Amino acid sequence: MIYVIDSSEHPLPVAEAAKGLRSRAVSVPVADWGDALTPWPAPSLRPGERDFGGHADETLASLAEQLDRAPGPHAICGYSLGGLFALYAFAREPRLSACACLSGSVWYEGWVDWLRANAPEGSGRYAYFSVGKKEKRAGLPFRHVEEDLAACADILREHGCAVDVTLGPGNHMRHVAERLSAGLAALDTFLSRA
Repeated sequence: MIYVIDSSEHPLPVAEAAKGLRSRAVSVPVADWGDALTPWPAPSLRPGERDFGGHADETLASLAEQLDRAPGPHAICGYSLGGLFALYAFAREPRLSACACLSGSVWYEGWVDWLRANAPEGSGRYAYFSVGKKEKRAGLPFRHVEEDLAACADILREHGCAVDVTLGPGNHMRHVAERLSAGLAALDTFLSRA
C-alpha cells in the first residue's frame, strides 16, 4: 500500500499516476498543509502569511491508525510540504518501508540537522527523491533545495537505506504529474520485491 499525502484544496492526480501499478495507491487528503505537515513551528516564508504550525505528529498518529488496519508492506509519498512530511513519517515510523519525497520542502528550518540527529535505521528500506532543476532559482529558502536534498539522501545512505535521486525539468509547480508517476513507480518497484 502506498499512502499519498494529498491536498484537500489542490488534489494530486493520484488515480491517473497509479495506473498500471501492482501496489495500491491511496490518497490521504490533508487540510491546512502549513500546520498538519510541518514537524515543528517555524516562521512563514512571506510577511502576512501564517506561520507554520508544526503539527506533523498529530498527522502521523492518524496515519499510524491506517497502518494498523492494513497489511504491509507500506510506503508513503508526498509533494512539497507533503514530501517533507513523507520523509518525516519515514524517519519516525518503522512500518513505512519506503518513501518518495517529491520536490519536498527539505529547506524547512532545521530539517537537515533534525534528520541527521534522528536518521532511521535504513537496512532493507528505500527512499526516492526528486526535484526540478529550476526549483533552486526561486530564492531563499529554496536556493539550497538541491544541496539539502542531497544531504538528506546522504544521511539515509549512511544509515543503510537504498536511495535514488532524480533531478528533473521545471520548477516547483511544473511537471507535478510526471514526478508523482515516477515516484509511485519507484515505490511500486521496491514494494514488489519486498
